Amino acid sequence: MNVPTWVVGSGGLLGSSVARELERRGADIRTSRVPWGEPALAREILFADARKLVTDAAGGPWRMAWCAGAGVNGTSSDEFARENQLMKDVLDELGTADAGVGTVFHASSAGGVYAGAPGAPHTETSATNPLADYGRAKLDAESIVREFGSRSGTRTVIGRFANLYGPGQNLAKPQGLISHLCRGYLLSMPISIYVPMDTLRDYVYVSDAAEMVVDSFTRAEASQEPTVTKIYASGRSVTIGAILGACHTVFRKRPNVVLASSPLASAQARDLRLRSIVWTDLDQRTHRPLPAGIASTLDSIRRNLAAR
Repeated sequence: MNVPTWVVGSGGLLGSSVARELERRGADIRTSRVPWGEPALAREILFADARKLVTDAAGGPWRMAWCAGAGVNGTSSDEFARENQLMKDVLDELGTADAGVGTVFHASSAGGVYAGAPGAPHTETSATNPLADYGRAKLDAESIVREFGSRSGTRTVIGRFANLYGPGQNLAKPQGLISHLCRGYLLSMPISIYVPMDTLRDYVYVSDAAEMVVDSFTRAEASQEPTVTKIYASGRSVTIGAILGACHTVFRKRPNVVLASSPLASAQARDLRLRSIVWTDLDQRTHRPLPAGIASTLDSIRRNLAAR
């Protein structure tokens, strides 16, 4: 059965890649053109598309991947609260009496929720300890999704993602080190780095992550667990220094970086190694090597700059 699947946030890094992966597999996919800067209109469009998803499912199963979210470290708690309230309202719209059994995938942040937690590598059983409003908002969003699932009987998957990178990163946001390094190289601009060179992060190429998301729907629907929390990572951690070294290999020159300070650095953990112990069969795949991922990201940004 080709289950109708709705991707919210299909214009973003993860959402666009999930939509492409679903299309590649011939899924019955739908996306939304949402004017996020106009809250009332955004709500209207999302509500209408939620109702259409349930109608199209005709009492049968449906899927929704929530990959939206404009907030980053430094976003105010009020803005995060508005984002989460919108998601809650859309979920409530999906949970109508005539809706069949659905599956909701919610994209969260491993870095946000484990930022202050000791004892890396972190697993799904590790204690969460956010250091900033960003991580606290992610935990709030996770709670909203779990509560909705419990109340409505909807299967829910909470995906805690490692550092995503690849084509499609929003360079207007102060995140995405690899994309900013690529853009800095192409424009001969220095890039500021606010954390020590031995800071450890797990980087996962976005199309690899998208494959895991789509596989998660099938896994969830075959599972007896109503709610699952899983870490989505490559399982390989690298230092910031190693990333700069990989960029040097791809660029054939040293990245132009400036070591700087920022109040946002206090929300960054030194060691964010990750290891999933949930649905480990989904992790058994060949992840794109870091230099190849950097090269692909560089090529995408070069094309985008040339098209302007």
